[in-house]
This record gives sequence, C-alpha cells and structure tokens, in this order.
Amino acid sequence: MEGIWWEPEMKLRVAGCWSLVMLFSLGTFAQQTQISSQDAPSAKPALPEKTDSPPRPHKIGGFEISVNWRTRAEGWNWFQGPAGNSDYGLWDSLLRVGIGQTTEHVNWFAEFEQPSILGLPNGAVVAAPQGQLGLGANYYSANGNQANNASIFLKQAYVDFKHLGPARLKVGRFEYFDGTEVKPKDPLLATVIQTRVSSRLISNFAFAAVQRTFDGGQFSLNSGQNNLTLFGAKPTQGVFQVDGMDELNVQVYYGAYTHSFNSSQGAGQVRVFGLGYVDDRNTVLKTDNRPTPVRTADLGKIEIGTYGGDYVQVVNTPNAGKFDFLLWGVFQSGSWGDLGQRSGAFVGELGWQPKVQHLKPWLSAGYSYGSGDGNPNDSRHGTFFQLLPTPRQYARFPFYNMMNNEDAYLTLSVKPASKLTLRSEAHALRLANAADLWYSGGGAFQAKTFGYTGRPSNGFRGLGNVWDVSADYQLTRSFSTTLYYGHAWGKSVIAKIYPKDADGQLIFLETNYHF
Repeated sequence: MEGIWWEPEMKLRVAGCWSLVMLFSLGTFAQQTQISSQDAPSAKPALPEKTDSPPRPHKIGGFEISVNWRTRAEGWNWFQGPAGNSDYGLWDSLLRVGIGQTTEHVNWFAEFEQPSILGLPNGAVVAAPQGQLGLGANYYSANGNQANNASIFLKQAYVDFKHLGPARLKVGRFEYFDGTEVKPKDPLLATVIQTRVSSRLISNFAFAAVQRTFDGGQFSLNSGQNNLTLFGAKPTQGVFQVDGMDELNVQVYYGAYTHSFNSSQGAGQVRVFGLGYVDDRNTVLKTDNRPTPVRTADLGKIEIGTYGGDYVQVVNTPNAGKFDFLLWGVFQSGSWGDLGQRSGAFVGELGWQPKVQHLKPWLSAGYSYGSGDGNPNDSRHGTFFQLLPTPRQYARFPFYNMMNNEDAYLTLSVKPASKLTLRSEAHALRLANAADLWYSGGGAFQAKTFGYTGRPSNGFRGLGNVWDVSADYQLTRSFSTTLYYGHAWGKSVIAKIYPKDADGQLIFLETNYHF
C-alpha cells in the first residue's frame, strides 16, 4: 500500500522534525545541567570524529556514568542511472551508555550501544555496476533488506592498568585510532594529528550509524618525548549492520614509535609504524579488478604488511600567524589471496592560520594519492588497501576513499562566533589508474561482506569534483549540532555508470548530546 508517508521527501521531513524536536529538548536540558557537568571528572571519548572534548561524566558513588547520543537526519541524492531509487531520506540514532571507575592503578569501563536506523529505501540496491545507491542502500542490504532496524549490544568493556613503571596495558573491547598514541601539548598540533593524520588505517568508522570496536590489547611505553605502542585485536561487526556484538575473523597487529619535540617557535611529532592485517574470511569474494570467475576461485587469505610513517610540524611566527605541515606515507607488501601485494599511498598538506582575530581563518591545501592496479591479469595486486579506517574523515561526501584515488583539495575553516565553526572543502578527484576500479567503503564489518565495493572505470580516470560546507554549533558544553551539505559533479567514470544524472548531493542535520 502506497501513500504520502512512504514518499522519500516525506521520510526526510519526518526525520528532520525528529531531529529538530530533540535539538530543542536536549538543548534545554543541556543548559540546565551545564553547571554540574563542568565539575565532573574526566570523560571517555565518545564520538572521536568530533575534535571538541565532551563534558566529563557524572559520578554516582564511586562510579562514573556517561551518556552519548547522536541523531542524524540524512538526505541522499545519489548519482542516477537507468534504474533504482537515488533520492531518499533516512534517520539514524546512536545511543551509548557507559559506566566506569578510575583508581590510582586501574581504570575500567563498560558501555552499551543502542543503534537505530529508520526509513531505509527499498529500491536503492540495483544490479552492478550501479550497485548500492548511497549509504541508505548499504544499511538496507546489511540488515536483511529491512527498512527499520534497531539493536543493543556491548560496545566496550576493558580494564586499563596504569603505572606499570613507565608502561600501561589495556585489555578487553575498546576503540582504537591509529596516530593518536600521543596527545601533543600544543593545541594546533593536537588538532592536526586528530583530524588529518589519525584514523587513516585503523578506526571506529565514526560517521557510520553503528561504528566498530576491537577485541584485544594495547601496550604503551613512555620515556620522555618517546612513546612505543603495540596493539593487537580483532574488529567487531557493526558499521552498517546494527548487530555489532560478534567478532570478525580478521586480525590486526600494529606497532608504532612516536617522538615529540617542542621549541619556542612551535612543536612537532614523528611516527614510524608497522601494521599487519590478516583476513581469514576465505569464502568472501574479494573486491578487485580481476574478472569475477577468477576472484571466485581465489580462496586464499589476505595477509598484508603496511609500513610507513608521518611527520607533522607546527610553526609559530610573530607576524604571519601559524603554519602547519604534514607528510604521511606507507607501502604495502604480502599476499592478496593468490596475488602478491605491492602498493602504496602518501599525503602532503600545508596549512596557514593568519593573525585575524575575529574569524580565526584556517586555510589548507593538500594532495592525497593511493595506488591502483595497472593489470588485472598479472600476479600482482597494486591497489592500496586502506584496511579498517574512518573514510568519511577525509571524504566528507563519502562516495570514495584513498584506494586507487588521487585527491587535490583545499579547505577553509572560520569561526565567526565562539560557538560556531564553518568549514568548506573543495576536492578534485580522479582514479590513480584507469585499469582499476572506483572504490568506496571502509573495511570489513560483517562475516559475509568484504567491506569495500568497486565499480568499473571503463577506461577513464576522471571521477569528479566535490564542494561542501558544514556548520558546527556548540550550543552548550553538553550539546552540539552540525548541518552539512555536499555536492559532487561527476566526471567520466561516474557519468558512464550513471548517465541520467552524474551529479550527487548529500545533506544532513546531526545532533550530539553528552551527559
């Protein structure tokens, strides 16, 4: 039975009304609780895609209680091909409730998550090469083709042993973000590392409606300005699937050495690391540019070593303002099933904050490259494999990632008011190799799905141009909201697959409440 309530436009309006109601009610409640939350002890980070520190949790007796609730109303206008629903709205909610305790030698923390995803489109999954038309289709397919989905599971449960001499050990289920092993004292350096270096290879997939965690252990050793961190774990399910309880048959091993340095003119950090990735899900069809029968016959494991490093520097000048500079690069070797793995990626970025007190502008320019595979018929897999990242942190309109991708970009951020931040990005995208695929996704998230999708290039390299703008408003210390709009002008690769309309749009209204 069809009616007005099933129209995509009406779904988006209803979802938007839900978010606006919660925006008003939670903002009012947050204003009432703001004074008490400022006096509470330090919090566990809840939504790492945000750079602002959440308020400290409340104490009940000797226990610390935290509540984090994110809601989002999304409107998708995906690229349009001969079939399928490319224009729809959806609503998702991510509620996390935790309890923990901090003592002199041991911290422990347990957290439950309750995700809900409502109003998913039933016509946005079509045959290849169009495939899944936006994240609404990803959610729909990952949850058994159900329009409305909800679940509850154990998000985190860990014990953190402190003061083991200069060492520290965390074991259990927890989130991990590569590159954040050391928190710099310099605020600008800390922001650059958090937003432009971290989560490129290992992360919780912060933007997704469900996210992921890891079951394992983390060991860290500090000596002056030096840090050694070792991490080994299995990722959980989740991301697009509302059931995030079980582990995946995937293993991650990571080791990093970080050296920090400070001077009167600025601060910097150098990290070198190695990362081992083993995917034992040998019945899952790998996503690459080989013909389907060849991929189907390849039941070998993925065993990849990723080796690299990054250098981040902040320079303070007396007259010109602040400058930041970063270099990040990796190379990969190992095996991609029956193929040998040889690939790499690098990023370079330069930022400038001039001495303008009112708007506090921050302008940056950068270039990102992830290698592609030039020959689907040889014995080598040359596509850079991004492992388990948060891709949306670097692709705010998330129809691409770093795999077989070249991205030249400009970013401008301003603060017209103390609680308001405006950010805009412009990207020029093309495939690194025309013989490879256009990839999207952020890694393994369920036992039966590979985690990355690929669409044919048809011999082209031009992917598209993207412009976006976002407004983040911190209403109180406990409550914030984000409005985002992104527009993509598809080029040859996209236009060949989606001939009816090669342009795409994404708009969403997000609220974040921390208690």
